[in-house]
Amino acid sequence: MTAVLETRGLKKSFGGVKVIDDLSITLNEGEALGIVGPNGAGKTTLFNLITGVYRPDEGRVLFKERDITHQARQHRCREGLGRTYQIPRPFQDMSVFENVLVCATHGRGMSERASYQRCVETLELTSLLDKANLQAGALTLLNRKRLELARALAGDPTVLLLDEIAGGLTEAEVEQLIGTIKQLRAEGISIIWIEHIVHALLAVVDRICAINFGAMLCQGDPEEVMCSAEVQACYMGGTPI
Repeated sequence: MTAVLETRGLKKSFGGVKVIDDLSITLNEGEALGIVGPNGAGKTTLFNLITGVYRPDEGRVLFKERDITHQARQHRCREGLGRTYQIPRPFQDMSVFENVLVCATHGRGMSERASYQRCVETLELTSLLDKANLQAGALTLLNRKRLELARALAGDPTVLLLDEIAGGLTEAEVEQLIGTIKQLRAEGISIIWIEHIVHALLAVVDRICAINFGAMLCQGDPEEVMCSAEVQACYMGGTPI
């Protein structure tokens, strides 16, 4: 297997509190990797280090076998690294289509013709095409979640980082999301997915990494990881899934 994204020995502290502690993960080309852990485990901080929001105190980030540890976040985006955020923050006074268009043109640097085509494809994939002309600020929370995914996909990423994208969705909407993510995998996008809705992860990912206090707890087969004593103890209070 070819590694498309790696972190090697990442460390990050804030005010003397160690948030990421010698964390190394590997995402292979075409793979879906799940990240689980209790609140405060360092999951979103890991994404911020991968995407360039933060700089690590130690360690490296490699994307397509290139060291991008000190690369600006906009360059990472243009090279095909996309992400969603836990709390969607669209440009509220712009339409849904305009929000996605910004990401295609400025995020990935597409031409006008290519960006318009990509927007239509992305909105169709995320079930937002009929809402393309609505103001983003008028959307429900669920449609804001869809827009968050659409904006990340507008940049045509080869690696997509999903940060609790299923949070707040109904069971039926989670099932629809699972179908969408499976479709993205079929198109060759490699995925890292942070999620607390465990059955959604189990339906999609090839491996799961469990982290706690910023360090790797265990990783491997999704069912085995989620049933392990370590994960039961720190993530679910010892209650079997």
